[in-house]
Amino acid sequence: MSGIDECLLDAMALPGARGAALVEWISGLALGRIGEAPGGDHEAVAAGMAEFARAAAEHEVLTADGASGAGTPVEDVVVVTRDGYHVLRFVEAPYEGGLFLHLWLDRAHANLAMAMLRLRGLAERLVPA
Repeated sequence: MSGIDECLLDAMALPGARGAALVEWISGLALGRIGEAPGGDHEAVAAGMAEFARAAAEHEVLTADGASGAGTPVEDVVVVTRDGYHVLRFVEAPYEGGLFLHLWLDRAHANLAMAMLRLRGLAERLVPA
């Protein structure tokens, strides 16, 4: 089993997890996926989330650091809907392309703080030291 598969299986062990994917945010390609996808189409969700992730990661309002104006990278993006959470965790990789983990959670059964902490650990495991 690959590191990606193990990571996604671990993400699905979180309470309330409905689906997870590792997505390359420039192309919108899902490098791995598991569980359900909102609307049922994993490829469309990966492409849409990649567009959203690019906008968040590159927007100057979100990356500016106080008065200095120096850029700071976005680490997580959380979208809350009536029945769920979408958590995007950017993976710091030593190569071009940009990756993020997308975790879709059932709002009634998830613990958002725990999911964010766990996703951070999973993202760190994906990148060899």
